[in-house]
Amino acid sequence: MAKCLGVKVFITAGSEEKLAACKELGADVCINYKTEDFATRIMEETGGKGVDVILDNIGGPYFQRNLDSLNVDGRLFIIGFMGGTVTQVNLGCLAARRLTVQAAGLRSRSAENKTQIVREVEKNVWPAIAAGKVKPVVYNKYFPLAEAVEAHQLLESSKHIGKILLTV
Repeated sequence: MAKCLGVKVFITAGSEEKLAACKELGADVCINYKTEDFATRIMEETGGKGVDVILDNIGGPYFQRNLDSLNVDGRLFIIGFMGGTVTQVNLGCLAARRLTVQAAGLRSRSAENKTQIVREVEKNVWPAIAAGKVKPVVYNKYFPLAEAVEAHQLLESSKHIGKILLTV
């Protein structure tokens, strides 16, 4: 993960198996979001300071707790909306702690912009993958395209660890 930078990596997951997998990959603090409040735990682990960056793929239901978990000048990057897109938020903390919220998505981007992103990934990320410095975590069973329904059911169950691959 980010060990070489002296950065502490916090993760949340919903099962002990997923927490153990993340720990094995190098996470420093593993929080089961089903059994404890991650915002409280982050503040305990950081001496009340909070973390500098959060990548969030849940969205709405975690928005306020994510803001509450950030350090001064912290940044929240929203990369998905698995929990929904609507929330209620206290905006005061944004100004008081100079927080930044940014969302990213590919669907609404132009073909030209997507092409540029692919070029940047090929230039800046792919060499690390080719060198074995970055390895994707893949679920231990591949699904033939004919079993896409079963693969999707596994995805919805959230009982897998890693990416689920369909093969042709």
